[in-house]
Amino acid sequence: MTNITLAIPEDLHSRMKKHSEIRWSEVIRKTISEKIETLEMMDKLAGKSKLTKEDVEELANKIDSSVARKLGIK
Repeated sequence: MTNITLAIPEDLHSRMKKHSEIRWSEVIRKTISEKIETLEMMDKLAGKSKLTKEDVEELANKIDSSVARKLGIK
């Protein structure tokens, strides 16, 4: 198994130390694994797409604008 070093803010580390019963490395492994699975699924779906990068950016902008309007931000 490969080891990695993770930098976290001091306040977060202090809060983590209050729960020494938790195996934090296992929590991080599980979180990374779930994120990788999500990214792999997105890659698989995107691989079948006929959209260009510009098409995706245009759609994302439209969605962002719509959400902002609904939230009263724009």
